[in-house]
Amino acid sequence: MRSDWTLFAELCPDGPSWTVPWARVEEEFEWIRRLRGVPQDPVHHGEGDVATHTRMAAEALATQPAWRALPPAERVRLFGAVLLHDVAKPDCTRTDDDGRITAHGHSRRGDLTVRRILWELGAPRAWREHVAALVRHHQVPFWALERPDLEQIVLRVSLLASNRDLAMLADADITGRICGDRDDVLGNIELFREFCADLGVLDRPWPFASDHARFQYFRTPGRDPRYAAYDDTRLTMTVLSGLPGAGKDTWVAAHAEDQPVISLDVIRDRLGVKPSDGQRAVAAAAHEEARVHLRARRDFVWNATNISRQHRDLCIGLGAAYHARVEIVALEVPPQTLLRQNGGRPAPVPPAVIHRLIGKWESPDVTEAHAVHLG
Repeated sequence: MRSDWTLFAELCPDGPSWTVPWARVEEEFEWIRRLRGVPQDPVHHGEGDVATHTRMAAEALATQPAWRALPPAERVRLFGAVLLHDVAKPDCTRTDDDGRITAHGHSRRGDLTVRRILWELGAPRAWREHVAALVRHHQVPFWALERPDLEQIVLRVSLLASNRDLAMLADADITGRICGDRDDVLGNIELFREFCADLGVLDRPWPFASDHARFQYFRTPGRDPRYAAYDDTRLTMTVLSGLPGAGKDTWVAAHAEDQPVISLDVIRDRLGVKPSDGQRAVAAAAHEEARVHLRARRDFVWNATNISRQHRDLCIGLGAAYHARVEIVALEVPPQTLLRQNGGRPAPVPPAVIHRLIGKWESPDVTEAHAVHLG
């Protein structure tokens, strides 16, 4: 079996029959086969296991006139999102003491799983991140008008993917079920479309006045996205993000010039801490070094893995408090290159640690910083 991302185009339904070749889909994708036998709440999923639901959702997508009208490349991308939308359910499904089946957290976990799968398949970064964003938010249109943070979510999706695609994915998801509240949920999806259309972000990104306005909006609950925030930044803090072996030290050597560099590897060596040990002391030392540069209003580079949004926000929040312009450099290489480059380091990170980090990897996006540079 071939294992690369072009399989999505090969398997995507096309006219005149628009048939989903489900047997081939299961044959080609191991992560689809993992969905077999994974139970679901019969109230909301009377159709059966996750594999059955995913097949029905894919077939429902293929019947949508709006999906059929898309350019072929966009049809393929959305078809990939439907196949992947419940990919994390095998890891998240639980049965409680009362016999109720839940899959709490499968959307966020799905974002991480999708990124790993599509990275390993060699999908282009923009294509991969579009699909991952749809999977992360695929349930939002179901209950959209009940969410106080809906505006911020749809603005984020408008920058990372497409609210039009998100609504079509949600439509296929709910149509590919046997449940009593299907019509109500379809009504909510239509309200979601209207909400996005009224904001002007159904099929295009929100036009922030500046990168600083965007940065402050996503860091300030309740802020009007139309507000053109005054740029009061005083220095530039460059935050590197990448798995071990992605080329962060190489980037520093080529681009940092005379800027000071906070290197967690250097701090670990100084403190005698291994990558597999607890990192609290290393992080504390790095933050103290950062404060010195921030107080001096001096540009600097923060060289660390920073592969999760939570860890990056600890750096970014500190920089924002000192009025730093935050720029993220997101570095990545194909899986085999990563392992080879990590193995060639003076002190390679253990494979088990890398595997754990891949499972937590959230690619940086423009809602986190003033700018994100890809490398």
